Amino acid sequence: MKILVVDDEKDVKILFEQRFRSEIKKKEMEFMFAFSGEEALTYLGQHNHEAVLILSDINMPGMSGLDLLRKIKETYQEPSPHVIMISAYGDEENYNHAMLYGANGLLTKPVDFSGLKEKLKTLIA
Repeated sequence: MKILVVDDEKDVKILFEQRFRSEIKKKEMEFMFAFSGEEALTYLGQHNHEAVLILSDINMPGMSGLDLLRKIKETYQEPSPHVIMISAYGDEENYNHAMLYGANGLLTKPVDFSGLKEKLKTLIA
């Protein structure tokens, strides 16, 4: 499973690589990283439908994660990648907007990596 993680905080890359070390080593999951919504769209344009799942922060400078979600769902429809939003704020407004724009879920920070691993493994099966 190829997963694109979109977050403006660069230390997220190290965190995901540490938490998913075993899955990466076994080649069960491969992670790519983009540090802005614009960078994520560029990546997706160059690697059409390569990412099966996108994990995107909502609050980023420039293009927000919600704007990115809307563009992904408009552009990549056959098949549309799964997009799970991540927010430091588990408020109802972010949740409602994410669901309205087609998100497949919403996680709150700090991310529960055990729960995320289980969710990802069900997508692999």
